[in-house]
Amino acid sequence: MKIMVNGEQMEMGKPLTVAELLQERQIESPDMVSVEINEEILAKEAFATTFLQENDAVEFLYFMGGGSEGYERFRSEI
Repeated sequence: MKIMVNGEQMEMGKPLTVAELLQERQIESPDMVSVEINEEILAKEAFATTFLQENDAVEFLYFMGGGSEGYERFRSEI
């Protein structure tokens, strides 16, 4: 199964939930990220129950202030 994650194609062996994808991508602070699937923001409460589908486009969005140092730290988790 193929999906797009932050503009890069990713092959998955089995369907994953959004929460499982965050774990697989080693996102250390999932509470600090918003997830967009096919241009729609997903509620955090739905991360564990929303399964990704073939050809989904997933974006991890980080909202923060205070300059680029924090952004670069979180960007490296993706």
